Amino acid sequence: MNGQGSGRPDDSPADDPGEHAASPGGGVYEWYTRGLELLRSGSAAAALQLLARAAEAEPGSHSIREALARAQFGARQFGAAAESFRGIVEEEPAEDYARFGLGLALSRLGDFEGAVEHLALAAAMRPDNRDYARALRHARATLAARR
Repeated sequence: MNGQGSGRPDDSPADDPGEHAASPGGGVYEWYTRGLELLRSGSAAAALQLLARAAEAEPGSHSIREALARAQFGARQFGAAAESFRGIVEEEPAEDYARFGLGLALSRLGDFEGAVEHLALAAAMRPDNRDYARALRHARATLAARR
């Protein structure tokens, strides 16, 4: 992420004249920081567009992939968010926030058993985090009520 250029490997013109017009300006770093700003301001769908472009350009960036997963969740794309968070967890099993996000996404998809598994691990990793504990209690209560 050098933060310069069009975000393509080279700065050659786009093959399709409409492609350049639809592309966000700046490079990967700008897409990421603008996406985070939009996410913080509550514009998850707009953030999703920039963060998806950044993740496409830098698929190995943990920070970009986490921000993309948060934007997917905020845009109510829970299946995509679960997939994104799961990818982070598979690469970094001790990543408590990704486990928390995966648990929340799974709960929105109705998979409360999977949600409890990941939320319990997140809460065990960070017992001081009240959000983790609250989400775990909710998922466990919902699972119990459905049985």
